Amino acid sequence: MKSNTTIWKSNQTTQLVDVLLSLRESTSMRAFLGDVMTEKEIVEISARLEAARMLSAGEKYKDITDATKLSSRTIARISDWLQNGNRGYEKAIKLISDSHHDHIPPDRAE
Repeated sequence: MKSNTTIWKSNQTTQLVDVLLSLRESTSMRAFLGDVMTEKEIVEISARLEAARMLSAGEKYKDITDATKLSSRTIARISDWLQNGNRGYEKAIKLISDSHHDHIPPDRAE
């Protein structure tokens, strides 16, 4: 289930990735995301990341739906992406895990 890599060949998507990588302070990242996304989009993406973390921890769908308010269908898609995707969730979950062990990567420290 690899994502369509052609979207990453445009100047606009390359620019987006470059900007996200350059925003090293959480306040700057929050400001940018708050300007380019709706609150609903931010909440949705945050819930998807939490669902991926919970799935990786072996938690049950019912507990995940209760905690995130995502549909079981969305959680199933996230599970599929975890197993067959580009490993983006896996890398993000590792960052979350690392930060919970009192380790904040230097480029994210404020």
